[in-house]
Amino acid sequence: MTSPQNDPAPQPPQGHTHTHAHTHSHGPAAPVSRHLRKVIAAVLIPFATAVVVGLIAFWPGGVPDHERTGVGFDRQTQDGKVVQVVKVDCADVNAAQVPPTGDTSTPSGREAVNEQEGECAKATIEVTSGDDKGRRFVEVVQPDAPRQLKEGQGVVVAYAPDAPRDLQYSVIDVNRKIPMALLAGIFALAVVLVGRMRGVMALVALAVSFAVLTLFILPAILQGSNPLVVAVIGASAIMLAALYMCHGVTARTSVAVIGTLVSLLLIGLLGSLFIGWAGLSGNTDDNTGLIKGLYPDIDMSGLLLAGIIIGSLGVLDDVTVTQTSAVWELHQADPEMGWKGLYRAGIRIGRDHIASVVNTLVLAYAGAALPLLLLFSIAQSSVGTVANSELVAEEIVRTLVGSIGLVASVPVTTVLAALVVSADRTGPGGAQAATAAPTRTGRGRRRKTG
Repeated sequence: MTSPQNDPAPQPPQGHTHTHAHTHSHGPAAPVSRHLRKVIAAVLIPFATAVVVGLIAFWPGGVPDHERTGVGFDRQTQDGKVVQVVKVDCADVNAAQVPPTGDTSTPSGREAVNEQEGECAKATIEVTSGDDKGRRFVEVVQPDAPRQLKEGQGVVVAYAPDAPRDLQYSVIDVNRKIPMALLAGIFALAVVLVGRMRGVMALVALAVSFAVLTLFILPAILQGSNPLVVAVIGASAIMLAALYMCHGVTARTSVAVIGTLVSLLLIGLLGSLFIGWAGLSGNTDDNTGLIKGLYPDIDMSGLLLAGIIIGSLGVLDDVTVTQTSAVWELHQADPEMGWKGLYRAGIRIGRDHIASVVNTLVLAYAGAALPLLLLFSIAQSSVGTVANSELVAEEIVRTLVGSIGLVASVPVTTVLAALVVSADRTGPGGAQAATAAPTRTGRGRRRKTG
């Protein structure tokens, strides 16, 4: 007897070949038909051309010069190093006086008492960069100061050329370059190890995003260009570079680009409407006040809107790419599903995505504004009073407008992807043009090609 292992495999009838359903690739989706590629190109090529023209037209050529004020971030700074720390009696180095009444119930009274009592640190700082490299000065650190200095520590020092020589330098911050660089290296390594080539391209896209932000968006706004126009052009350039570099020049990526563009336009319109309606000036703290003082021609409300658009872009990319990929994979799993079925299945996935992404966006803004919210809590202000203040109203508008754009991106991108992928099921030039109607056999599904 011949063992079953030695029996020849049955051959299919001549002229017919059977392919299993597993021929549906789990990798990149098959290319769409030539007609659909032309339709997508007809939308994206003019858009990409307009972005390039906008970049050329509004290219700033550098940050405009201004005379330094010596206030806030607008100070000359150098690197420094703590070379010696000596403990001294606070009363010997402080000139503050306790109020004659001895009242310590006020913050100023308590601060004066603290400066007369306890042990202070007398630090000797050496300047390690700039024209005065090697010069030393003394800094006194109070015992209750939030930043304590220690020997060998790197610091950032501010230089005030118009001050008396002994007061020209002062410590304003700690030098964090090494830990920040190390953390960035760990991040890049993790992305490459997990994402491999896709991770490398993501890092390149991230570098391009920072380049557009620092070389185009910020200098163009400082030179007086309309912040909204600059933000739209810059965000569009970042979107095109990031999506196509990370996900390839495919129809799937192009659908995600179109969905992102539609959502960005919606965010821009809503943001412009409600910023004007709510009377938000965009000038709410010391930093924005300094910017307005240095560059009076900057439209601060436009700058606020630009920030909303740029801040929403990163999350939008994630949502649109995920939704497009979900629809493509659903089509790969069941090529006979129509666009309505694909949309219904894709929107069910999108609802879960909406819930998590909106919560993420709200918590991100709330976390950034946490110190401000604590101040309102300390003042025991009502919810209505807090929400009505411009500082909080800005964050509310920023969060809600961005969230509306994110929510809208799910159905918009899903319906676009469903229409594109379902319209390409059969036809000349398509990836499945030669596919005949499938026949079901038992547990599996077979497709017959001629």
